[in-house]
Amino acid sequence: MKARIIRLLTLALVIAGIVVLYQYRDQVDATALEQWVKEAGLAGPLVFMLIYIIGTVLFFPGSVLTLAGGAIFGPVWGTLYNLTGATVGAGVAFLLARYLASDWVEQKTGGRLAKLKSGVEEEGWRFVAFVRLVPLFPFNVLNYALGLTRIKFWHYVITSYICMLPGAVAYTYLGYAGREAVAGGEGLIQKGLLALALLAVSIFIPRIIKKMRNKPENSDT
Repeated sequence: MKARIIRLLTLALVIAGIVVLYQYRDQVDATALEQWVKEAGLAGPLVFMLIYIIGTVLFFPGSVLTLAGGAIFGPVWGTLYNLTGATVGAGVAFLLARYLASDWVEQKTGGRLAKLKSGVEEEGWRFVAFVRLVPLFPFNVLNYALGLTRIKFWHYVITSYICMLPGAVAYTYLGYAGREAVAGGEGLIQKGLLALALLAVSIFIPRIIKKMRNKPENSDT
């Protein structure tokens, strides 16, 4: 009974957080994030990653945070902070879903849904790698959905960190290049072209992987 009450309270807090963040979403932009980071001083990177973690759990668009991370911290440190914040946030959402609803889903799952769930679990980290590289589902929704499966937590976290890297690099650099363009920095053309190239690669890689995955294996004759 006590565990059930804790679960319900946790679920209520998450839902309340999503509603509040949605109502104030317009106030969370690159300017506001930069101000919060500056006010935190040396703890600025930790503050930013904490915001990213909370935002991921509460369904705030990750692209906004990633672009802001590139603008604030630059391409190298921005990528590290973005990727770390996104991965930890994804891990927290995964654990919340597993703690709050996995037992209920296990009891209610049947038919085709059971087969789908079983197929995902059999694929394990390979399925995580595929959906991270090929964004078939919204990032925030996927974090919770995968928590309802029996995929191992550390397989999920490590695979997510590695396979989200291409997109993190591209969008972080895009945020950095946009900031440089506004500030009138040097080498804007080169930085802009590199940003577009990285973005193109991040889009092109998933298509290759999807085609390779869907390609039928040649049978031995």
